[in-house]
Amino acid sequence: MKSLEVKHLADEFKENLIIDHDIKKKNWFNIGGKTKLFFKADTLNDLISFIKRINKEEKIFVLGAGSNTLFTDGGYDGVVIKLSKNFNNISKLSDEVIIAGCSVTDKRLSEFAMENNLTGFEFLSCIPGTVGGGIKMNAGCFQNEFKDIIISVQALNRDGQIITIPSSKIEFDYRKNNLSKDLIFLSASFKGKKGNKDDIKLLMEKYKFQKESTQPTKIKTSGSTFKNPIKQTNKKVWELIKESVSLDTSFGDAAISEKHCNFFINRGNASFNEMKNLIKFVSKKVYENTGIKIETEIEIVE
Repeated sequence: MKSLEVKHLADEFKENLIIDHDIKKKNWFNIGGKTKLFFKADTLNDLISFIKRINKEEKIFVLGAGSNTLFTDGGYDGVVIKLSKNFNNISKLSDEVIIAGCSVTDKRLSEFAMENNLTGFEFLSCIPGTVGGGIKMNAGCFQNEFKDIIISVQALNRDGQIITIPSSKIEFDYRKNNLSKDLIFLSASFKGKKGNKDDIKLLMEKYKFQKESTQPTKIKTSGSTFKNPIKQTNKKVWELIKESVSLDTSFGDAAISEKHCNFFINRGNASFNEMKNLIKFVSKKVYENTGIKIETEIEIVE
């Protein structure tokens, strides 16, 4: 994008558009440099206007909770988009259907379902992301995934058009789907089943206990680093890592969590290269030891 174009955009969108914005503090790893442009979309009209104004070839990345991303220190040569609280609405469409904006956290969606006596959303209480990110990666845990409850997705394409995609038209797979990476998710509708609020709360508490007893908390981490290689082996990826790598392996401040070896942590001031080298090292060692190629679950943005 030419400097003149950037200036015109800055004049039009004012404080909602920041040039060379530091994104280190906007992700759970606390790693990353600057992005060429950072756009905070206050309203849907603002977002549509902005998307229509930028070149379709321009790279965009929609940042949710920042819980599943590793940003380069070298600077992201594109646009990071953050949806404001106006995309954070949640309501019931019917007795069993909820519609939620894509900035709504998964935890809040699960709690809203509980308050409305809807079961099927309990697993979301343990996923530290937003609805938008959950759709993008078909997030899941405890044998449940987004695909199990989603009815439809409302999204914005690069032409600035709002489209609705029914779940029957989406091919969900383990931690992915076939939707265009250029889509910006706006909201989604979900279907649960009527249940008992107390039973739902008990299940959520059970999931929370299981998660907190096995996974690191209150530390700079970005969730599961690698996907479970479900098509290659019955073993979980943490088992493959434990068999293949010394768990005290580290690159600078990038280290493997003592609590769960598929969680990598920033012990202080890890760089992008240190974390990326740790990821590559572990992946290489697992392949050498087991012959299994493991894929990252976190999104590496560079």
